[in-house]
Amino acid sequence: MTKSFASAGDMAEQATSFTEIGDGLYAFTAEGDPNSGVIIGDDSVMVIEAQATPRLAEKVIAEIRRVTDKPISHLVLTHYHAVRVLGASAYGAGQVIMSDLARAMVAERGQEDWDSEFQRFPRLFQGHESIPGLTWPTTTFSDRMTVYLGNRRVEIAHLGRAHTAGDAVVWVPDSEVMFTGDIVEYHSACYCGDGHFRDWGTTLDRIADYRPAAIAPGRGDALVGEQMVGAAIASTRDFVDSTWRPVARVAARGGTLKQAWDAVRAECDPKFADFAIYEHCLPFNVARAWDEARGIDTPRIWTAARDLEMWEALQG
Repeated sequence: MTKSFASAGDMAEQATSFTEIGDGLYAFTAEGDPNSGVIIGDDSVMVIEAQATPRLAEKVIAEIRRVTDKPISHLVLTHYHAVRVLGASAYGAGQVIMSDLARAMVAERGQEDWDSEFQRFPRLFQGHESIPGLTWPTTTFSDRMTVYLGNRRVEIAHLGRAHTAGDAVVWVPDSEVMFTGDIVEYHSACYCGDGHFRDWGTTLDRIADYRPAAIAPGRGDALVGEQMVGAAIASTRDFVDSTWRPVARVAARGGTLKQAWDAVRAECDPKFADFAIYEHCLPFNVARAWDEARGIDTPRIWTAARDLEMWEALQG
């Protein structure tokens, strides 16, 4: 190989923040590493996103315990990716919630995704030896479901395909706050390796229709206020479209994957090169856009071996 994955040597510890974005609502953020969300209800706590390992989950739990001693009753996983779900056992939540589609993806490709992500980004798997196995939900839903934390209403919905086919968002109506998972990012590259480029913008429109007062994105700082929310949605849309358009043009004229890579770099580097995990995401994003442009609707399963083959082809 010409060089290793951009993230393979990234072992620098990231500073974390725990930001209140509504009444009893918090975003746990980590300088571009995966975020988690917290909803404090009348009698218990819901957590959104588990982190990659139980050890990393303990950082979230420590922040929760600074503000409440209520038990953690619910864990919502917005999609199936290993860095989001494999820390679930640390929370002891009685209910672990995913969409039906996300659960199906755990069954279809969960182990392969775990192996692949561990190879790409080892820092996110600190304490990986404590992971008991794949994370399975206790509860699933097709389109939407409602959870009551006492009198506090929480709505969980699948608004459409974007980062994956089974993405969920979590909406807290009393504070007009949304937890979007990786459908929305802030000053962080979108990982599109399992995404649906042509659907992503429509799903962003549906999020915008809620008119959130605040958003906890999948990566990056908490977004409070209409201006920050709007800017993050617009930036996410621009990132996805700026990856898709050049790939689609190259595929339409019968070009090569390497030509698509070069075209994406020409369009995206000037705008996004300083975004968190940009270099990490780029090869996987181009490879998935290339497949979608050639009519492959269901993302192919990433395996550790396929990762290496793709990276070799792009570096040649």
